[in-house]
Amino acid sequence: MNILIIGSGGREHAIAWKISKSLLTNKIYIAPGNAGTELEPALNNVNISIIDIDKLLSFAKKKCIDLTIVGPETPLVIGIVDAFKKANLTIFGPNQRAAQIEGSKSFAKDFLVRNNIPTANYKSFTEIKSALNYIKNINMPIVIKADGLASGKGVIITKTLEKAKTIILNMLSGNLFGNAGKCIIIEEFLEGEEVSFTVMVDGENIIPLATSQDYKRVGDGDTGANTGGMGACSPALIVNKIIHQRIMEEIIEPTVKYMNQEGNNYQGFLYAGIIIDKLGNPKVIEFNCRLGDPETQPIMLRLQSDFLSLCIAGATGNLKKKIPLWNKQTALGVIMATKNYPGNYNKSNIIHGLPIKETFDTKIFYANTIIKNNKIITSGGRVICVTTLGENIIQAQKKAYEITKKIFWKNSFYRYDIGYRDASRLK
Repeated sequence: MNILIIGSGGREHAIAWKISKSLLTNKIYIAPGNAGTELEPALNNVNISIIDIDKLLSFAKKKCIDLTIVGPETPLVIGIVDAFKKANLTIFGPNQRAAQIEGSKSFAKDFLVRNNIPTANYKSFTEIKSALNYIKNINMPIVIKADGLASGKGVIITKTLEKAKTIILNMLSGNLFGNAGKCIIIEEFLEGEEVSFTVMVDGENIIPLATSQDYKRVGDGDTGANTGGMGACSPALIVNKIIHQRIMEEIIEPTVKYMNQEGNNYQGFLYAGIIIDKLGNPKVIEFNCRLGDPETQPIMLRLQSDFLSLCIAGATGNLKKKIPLWNKQTALGVIMATKNYPGNYNKSNIIHGLPIKETFDTKIFYANTIIKNNKIITSGGRVICVTTLGENIIQAQKKAYEITKKIFWKNSFYRYDIGYRDASRLK
């Protein structure tokens, strides 16, 4: 089979790498890919933007692509699945209507409340005055979210009224997140522990992937700004069998059921950001219409089943009898980024220490990187994800951080505590 994967991040490198292990593959193309996918012998980068749907469609026709897998949210939200299906091309991902579950936080929150799916209390605003009046009478801390896509950075938790006012002014004026912040969500702050719960949906049938937990804050101890994710581990130990069942029955299954009933037929990956409170009650923080990044990296390292076979089944309505097999070890991914991420940062720095010798329990997934003059160069904020397997989270941590010490570039940095929540449970 000829496969096209759309995207350029660590998530897409992990997807492509895993699919390259399948005996079903012939050619694998990644548009546009990155330095890591360029270095993989079985993968072929294609210089087409993720939002140039016409060129992607033409390429898929020209190369007789049998299946397209979409990594990032933006192509899904602007309708790539609709365009491919109209051209009778097989693609795995939600259509434009269904992708609103990530593309608009107000759509997702309204949907959750309408269908009695547990989530935080909230209100939506487009006017500065009404938003400022609202926060005068609510308790802090609160969570302020940009309604549209903001690369995982559009969520700000604030503990003071004055800071909340500043955030509201900057968002609704368009200064902070542009059009994505022209509508905002103000919601109650939920206390608890966050986990990432991802499933595959074929339009009707649902299969859960391995649980995971990401670390969104830029600094150790979960301090500083929200990012797209500074690392992740899988499985998430807090999700025991009872909580897993509750998430499926109280959140995932009704979400797919009611999306379908409301005419937003869901097919693709569905990622629920869940918070589990002190009583073990799960609530939805957010939905994503695709795999998480960096959660995908440790999940793919643990997956023992043929991922391409699963994606084909998802795209053709045949997931019913599929049961993914998982390595029982723990996987951990540590993101190495460039200083000042998620703010303004330098690009075009030469990375030293790559490539490294990879083994069955160690894999470097590349993100914002290019190859120039035979050198691996940074091209964005999150640069690589050092991903390892261990008998437990502590062993996986040890392996990952031994490798991060050997890789560096000007102003590189990373968190030193990825996986600390589960590690504390073992001590």
